[in-house]
Amino acid sequence: MDTLLQPDTLSGMTILITGASSGIGRATAIACAQAGAHSVILFARSTDKLKEVAEHISKSNSRSYILAIPCDIRDAPAVYAAVEKSLDDPKIPQIDVLINNAGLAVGAPASFPELKLEDIDTMVDTNLKGMLSNSGGQSMMQRKAGAIINITSTTALEVPPFPGEAIYHTTKASQEGFTNSLRTELQGTNIRVLAVRPGVVADTTFHKQRIGFRKDEYDTFMQGFEPLVAEDVAEQIVWILAQGKRKERVAVKALDIVPTAQRMLYVIDKDWNERNGVKDTKIEDS
Repeated sequence: MDTLLQPDTLSGMTILITGASSGIGRATAIACAQAGAHSVILFARSTDKLKEVAEHISKSNSRSYILAIPCDIRDAPAVYAAVEKSLDDPKIPQIDVLINNAGLAVGAPASFPELKLEDIDTMVDTNLKGMLSNSGGQSMMQRKAGAIINITSTTALEVPPFPGEAIYHTTKASQEGFTNSLRTELQGTNIRVLAVRPGVVADTTFHKQRIGFRKDEYDTFMQGFEPLVAEDVAEQIVWILAQGKRKERVAVKALDIVPTAQRMLYVIDKDWNERNGVKDTKIEDS
């Protein structure tokens, strides 16, 4: 996979990534720059974290133009303004790829009847409404070309066995429905609409936030198997984009990226680490 992270793999592409300040979004921004993207546009709420990502890329990659715009994906007018600001930048010719990555899970292990209304609103507004408001792709529609990659989850296809997942699962399943419908509605164009479904990814704020940063619960869940890291997912996103760039007729409609030990959403080989000599992932290591 390292051969994909070459300066010509994604040459000429302008890529917009939401939730780009940490986790999969941050890793994808770095990977796209390493793969030679013409420019990478970063959306996220945290100004400081966005600045750090932009500086990290600029120091290690001088070819890609990096534009970081603080933006809350839950605020549709702010999203529209951020997109317009991107397109007004003379160094941004157009948006070729939109990666809808921003997402979160909060409130676990509270069951739905016990879930706080603000937690429900936060997940629906971020995971679903945020994706919808950012998927108009007017720049792509004018050219009838481009790619929209929606980062959903293996949770979208299987009901989670964990408590407190009702709303998160609902939003992720809705993302899948939207992805499939949008792909169909955009027939008559060359716009690809793709889904990437990560399994368990360690070393990200996402899983820590999901369980309220409770160390014991995180360590127990991660015990016995080797999860993915954000860079694993980022490399596969580059691979998907490279396939489409190489052959216009090729679209990887959906891709599940899971740890080898994760046989199904709720079937995880907890003997993996012992069998393969791997150390357990703990929250203090992340």
